[in-house]
Amino acid sequence: MSAAEWKKKCEDEWNLQGLPAPQSLDWKSVHEAKPFGRNLLKNSSPYGLSKDMAPPEPDLPEFPMRGPPIFQPEGDFTGWTTNIEVLPEDTSGIPAGVVICALPQFSWFTLEQTLDLKAEGLWDELLDEFQPEIVIQDWYEESQLHQSIYQLHVKLLGADKSTVISEHSVNPTEDLSIYSLTWKEVSHVFSGYGPGVRYIHFLHRVKNQFLNGFYATRFTGSSVIVKPLKSSS
Repeated sequence: MSAAEWKKKCEDEWNLQGLPAPQSLDWKSVHEAKPFGRNLLKNSSPYGLSKDMAPPEPDLPEFPMRGPPIFQPEGDFTGWTTNIEVLPEDTSGIPAGVVICALPQFSWFTLEQTLDLKAEGLWDELLDEFQPEIVIQDWYEESQLHQSIYQLHVKLLGADKSTVISEHSVNPTEDLSIYSLTWKEVSHVFSGYGPGVRYIHFLHRVKNQFLNGFYATRFTGSSVIVKPLKSSS
């Protein structure tokens, strides 16, 4: 196919007519990269779970676990940079003189990725002038472990990877009086974010608990999708 034919194929497939693009743009490479409509995150469901099925019930151990506490959940976290923050035990609210046999020990499990938008097939003029919508979505488990079990921080970054052009954060508080064993959706659409965006930093944290066994807050279906729609200011 000729360059003009690859351009027309991209325009027809994603309705890109009139989008700003340099004459030198390699439309064949754009088509192969498929930057629109696909999830740019790698390994979006490392626990092997789907939002279309209810999260599995916690596996309650028959006997207390022996050995040191566990803070690392099981899963394939390829593609994610991970970190574990063990939180100090909370003894507030416990009356003086009470004998403490065991306290739950909580930890934050952080997972993050940085996406290179140009490496994913987008180009400068599109990002700076057209500013397509960037749709963020995530699903986390209603684990009931704590009032705060999930956090999300997404940043649109400049070419230096440090300049924050736009950002969105979520830190919900859970209602522990309601238990439905379901997935909770978190979503956001970046629009009118201004020129200069070249990278997306996606970070979320889920809280885990150890008390005679390990109990995780899991997530699934994390996604970052660029849509060929002009964002509004």
